[in-house]
Amino acid sequence: MRLGPQLAQVKSRYFFQLVALSALWGAGFLLTRIATPELGPSVTAAMRIGFGGATLALIMVANRLRWPREHWRELLLLGAVGVAIPHFLYSWSSLFLPAGYSAVLSVTAVLFGTFASAWMKEDVLTFSKLIGCAVAFVGVALVVQLGPMQPDARLLGGTALAICGAALSGSTAPLLKRATTRMEPLAITASIHVVGFLLLSPFALWNLPKANFSLGAVSAVAVMGIATSGLAYWQYMRIVKHVTPVAALSSTFMVTVFGVIWGHLILDEVFTLASYAGGALVLVATILVTGFNPLRRAVDSAIAKP
Repeated sequence: MRLGPQLAQVKSRYFFQLVALSALWGAGFLLTRIATPELGPSVTAAMRIGFGGATLALIMVANRLRWPREHWRELLLLGAVGVAIPHFLYSWSSLFLPAGYSAVLSVTAVLFGTFASAWMKEDVLTFSKLIGCAVAFVGVALVVQLGPMQPDARLLGGTALAICGAALSGSTAPLLKRATTRMEPLAITASIHVVGFLLLSPFALWNLPKANFSLGAVSAVAVMGIATSGLAYWQYMRIVKHVTPVAALSSTFMVTVFGVIWGHLILDEVFTLASYAGGALVLVATILVTGFNPLRRAVDSAIAKP
């Protein structure tokens, strides 16, 4: 009778950690919109990944941890497909898409991750997870209050870039899960960010003369790099080690909600009844995908009491 509450407690711990990470990652929508028009997509992505890699490398050195060089092929793949290319595509798409559209399209990473994890036998494709993905899309659409836009070449191009970034990022989820069985989360996170920075550096150097290094743009990239791409991604990898890939990816649902919250607090964007309804649907979707149910935990705890 004690196993149920213990399992629920473990799930709840990671659930709330994912909520906290989502709050941090949600600010990335604002910061990307600030940095990319000034610096350009390649410089923004390279600097963001570079700040993250430098932060994690310092932690590695301070703790005298060994770099997993023997897994360089695996880390090269993860650094390219999971970090460098998606960040570049997201930054590029932000030049053409409103923040709301970018937020909705980023949620597709969960869908790609769900099918990739099932195909690689790292997760089970259940009906509740599919329902959760569908509910999340509805919730996110309500939160961001998408309006009609002219389907011109810029919109279609930006949409394609964002979906490609989400597809690559989401599809690497089962690969990251497998990597945690051979390497420590910190070593993985630091390595793939260093690799991602090295891969993007030539493109960033080529576009460097066009970049406008304003204080606001550099500060935005520094915060994204150190906090979201560095420390937060490390914590995310620690969660990946203990939960299924799809459960970890489900934080993407809540990132959009927090992105709207930050926009409301910082940019005075209007919060409507639909926003609250959408946020509730996103939470329901996250519960369906992660398997964490706070009501079940309360019931299990009550049953376990003598």
